[in-house]
Amino acid sequence: MIRINKYIASSGCCSRRKAEELIKEGKVFVNGKKITDLSFKINPEKDIVKIDDKIIKPVEKDIFIKIYKPRKYLTQLGKDKFGRKTLSDLLQEIGIKERVFPVGRLDYDSEGLLILTNNGEVAYKLSHPKFEKEKVYDVLVDGIVKDLEKLQKGIMLEDGFFKPDDIKILRYEDGKTWLRIKIHSGKKRIIRRFMDAFGHKVLRLIRIKMDNIELGNLKPKEYRFLTEKEIKMLKR
Repeated sequence: MIRINKYIASSGCCSRRKAEELIKEGKVFVNGKKITDLSFKINPEKDIVKIDDKIIKPVEKDIFIKIYKPRKYLTQLGKDKFGRKTLSDLLQEIGIKERVFPVGRLDYDSEGLLILTNNGEVAYKLSHPKFEKEKVYDVLVDGIVKDLEKLQKGIMLEDGFFKPDDIKILRYEDGKTWLRIKIHSGKKRIIRRFMDAFGHKVLRLIRIKMDNIELGNLKPKEYRFLTEKEIKMLKR
């Protein structure tokens, strides 16, 4: 027996968090019966699970891809109601045909490392805040940052206190500062809000590492499949 949200995540159609949303929305059926209980368990050998009349089955092979997401793309599949480009558009543009979804998110105006997979359990463990997975960003801010110690101590924001795990100055560039910021928080736009609180507007935000996976020398719109060694590191 297996919990329904975990079973859906193993199908490769979405992450476990998204599976839980679908269950709450009443879109999941087991043997023709609507299921809204997240703790509901099924027998994978006998039960038929459907989402919007589509039968869901576990995937046979895990897929993991790392990609450099450019700015001006939403990290979501499907169409955007405002006409902005989405991850679906990006995958079509660069020729990724595998059935995958993103691990976590990168803001519309942010860029860099994005991991794609069909493994909902691994995606859940990488993206859920409770697992506190490390993320590293190179950040260009307006102005010259001098008092690094002040930033390292953190600040109270509207949704609670925040301090980076580590922050250092990389270089100065035409009245601007490049920083490298390491965090484990999953709060929305946390780095932008953090730097705004100190009077430094974020001009570029590039994720260069997530857990054990690094962006490396990928350029915008470039991608590669993860090696078996990298996949094992993610699954640890």
